[in-house]
Amino acid sequence: MRAHDNLRTAAEVLVDQLIINGVQHVFCVPGESYLAVLDAFHDRDITVTVCRQEAGAAMMAEAIGKATGRPGVCFVTRGPGSTNAAHGVHIARQDSSPMIMFVGQVARGMRDREAFQELDYRAVFGSMTKWTTEIDDPARVPELVSRAFYAATSGRPGPVVVALPEDMLTERIQTPNAPMFEPAEIWPGATDMMKLQKMLWAAERPIMLLGGSRWSEQATKAIARFAERFALPVATTFRRAHLFDPLHPCYAGDFGIGPNPKLLARVKAADLVILVGGRLSEMSSQGYTVFDIPAPQMSFVHVHPGAEELGRVYRPNLAINAAPTAFAAMAESLQPPSEIKWRADTETAHADFLAWTTTPTQVPGGVNLGEVMVWLRDHLPPEAMICNGAGNYSIWIHRFHRYRRFATQLAPTSGSMGYGVPAAIAMKRLYPDRPVIAFAGDGDFLMNGQEFATAVQYDLPIIVVVADNGIYGTIRMHQEREYPGRISATALRNPDFVAYAHAFGGFGVKVEATADFAAAFKAAQASGKPSIIHLAVDPEAITPITTLEKIRAKALASQAK
Repeated sequence: MRAHDNLRTAAEVLVDQLIINGVQHVFCVPGESYLAVLDAFHDRDITVTVCRQEAGAAMMAEAIGKATGRPGVCFVTRGPGSTNAAHGVHIARQDSSPMIMFVGQVARGMRDREAFQELDYRAVFGSMTKWTTEIDDPARVPELVSRAFYAATSGRPGPVVVALPEDMLTERIQTPNAPMFEPAEIWPGATDMMKLQKMLWAAERPIMLLGGSRWSEQATKAIARFAERFALPVATTFRRAHLFDPLHPCYAGDFGIGPNPKLLARVKAADLVILVGGRLSEMSSQGYTVFDIPAPQMSFVHVHPGAEELGRVYRPNLAINAAPTAFAAMAESLQPPSEIKWRADTETAHADFLAWTTTPTQVPGGVNLGEVMVWLRDHLPPEAMICNGAGNYSIWIHRFHRYRRFATQLAPTSGSMGYGVPAAIAMKRLYPDRPVIAFAGDGDFLMNGQEFATAVQYDLPIIVVVADNGIYGTIRMHQEREYPGRISATALRNPDFVAYAHAFGGFGVKVEATADFAAAFKAAQASGKPSIIHLAVDPEAITPITTLEKIRAKALASQAK
């Protein structure tokens, strides 16, 4: 409760800084280590969502950062609360998402005694954050919180962890607020853009890859106009498909896990690759096999907001230290060559993409995830948001769904499981009028399925589609490839997911045939409740192009040689 002496507690100062910096949503699991902050939230113009586990709270904050480009914020308690939340911090790191996690700490006079739930946060989180700090002096709260916002958004975005000693939070002080932060834009130089134009004029088989963060809706539209004027084929990297309209005539496809073989061949055969925003990490580089290290075999242009990423793995012929937003704006000033030699190849690339993604492949079992995705693709509005975690079920999403709007794809490039449900909750909080669908495998869902209770508590009618094949499918696939027939630790015995939904106060329905999915989805929508659609998926349907039996047979044949 605020006093009338013009003094504020450090906790009140902290919450004031969040509001000044435009934070509207905070996700938390309460803890006694930051009770003063919980009190400071009372009667303030900020929405607090209480979660069921810290990993869920951190993933929700990361999803906000991913969708908006401004830091998502979560609060967790000390010790095990913070280590639970490490999942979300790691996602923010690998996905380059701006995020700030505030974590309670023991009182300053108890430090270095291994007090109750004490941790050295700089040591624990230092390797996965852009900055980790602890605020000892309450008068420095405005300064250090402001720095946290700048650190999370500048250069390559990422997570920041700020520890809060509980006794510091209750001190009463008189201190001015810091001004609102604004991310620093990083613009490419005119000389670099002219070099790029000359490289495009000299090219015969160019392709542009889009990835990373620090994009905006305006930037994606600008980059599309640039691609159209140059008739430049464009592919999106792993889980960044929302950066380019898939129906644009320049779109060549998703260059993530299991890409179209024709797209893979096209990238390998390119004489100029322009990577904008991304890092070409393991997934996008197909296990670091597509490009020679350290010098790619083709001319390589790398545009990235973090100077430390340029030349880190691949030596570019042209390194442009710039944010994708600024680069996209500058790219519109470039002039295409008088004759675009690759125009016909771009048309072929788009035709190959359509052929690869239009018609679902046939798979064993009564439920075909490809046909489910095509139905959703045809019936969801463009602003619908799709959230998912990790698992082989996501291959069907990436191949057959088409993201028509910016920031409608929420999925971890880090491959973290349990992400879909928390991300969907965060998106429904942020965009209550948009349809929000979470996809999860059976193993994936139960990593953070308890957050379904959060959706029920706040009347957030997300729809969770659980693809249940009774196994940890991705690991089983690798197991059959490396140790065929020797199954160990990948079988699952699952609950009744429909009863699970009902137990929490939501809606649930089971689908055992593809033809029944449409009615089930419409019933979930009509319920107005958080819903679970339980898909009974054949474990043999491990990818759109193969089965476990075929993988096993191929591995056994190889061993027999």
